[in-house]
Amino acid sequence: MGLDDKIRNAAEDIAGKAKEGLGKATGNEKLEAEGKADQAKADAKKAGENVKDAFKH
Repeated sequence: MGLDDKIRNAAEDIAGKAKEGLGKATGNEKLEAEGKADQAKADAKKAGENVKDAFKH
C-alpha cells in the first residue's frame, strides 16, 4: 500500500475518534458506535498494510 492509502486510513481513524467523542459528549450512542466501527475498520486496514509491508522486506 502506498502513502495515499496510509494517509486515508489515518484520516478514517481520526474521523472515527472524532465521531466517537462527539457521540459520547452528546449522549448519541449510535454516533459513538459508528465512530468505534470506523476506527476498527481503519485498524484492520493498517494491519493489512503491515502484513504486506513485512512481505516486501
